[in-house]
Amino acid sequence: MLCSVYKSSKKVQTYLYVNKRDDFSDVPEALMKMFGRPVMVTVLNLTSKVKLGFADLEKVKASLADQGYYLQLTPQEEDMLKGHKASMNNASAKGNQGEES
Repeated sequence: MLCSVYKSSKKVQTYLYVNKRDDFSDVPEALMKMFGRPVMVTVLNLTSKVKLGFADLEKVKASLADQGYYLQLTPQEEDMLKGHKASMNNASAKGNQGEES
């Protein structure tokens, strides 16, 4: 199963997989507007793949078969400030528990 992979000209680390090179006929118009000009990255043989970088191989195959495309969005970046605040709240809560005992 061959597919073509394009990166977005508007969204960083956003990729669009389609069944045929330069054929975006199955991709909704609104998605194409959001995606911007597709920039060809590679052609993949999904049959010979065991794993993909940030996408679930089986989901990609299923989406290509059902919809004719697969959209890989930017992986969620860890919110370091949120993590720091949570750890500070946890430390504060543990300190308060010790005072109540």
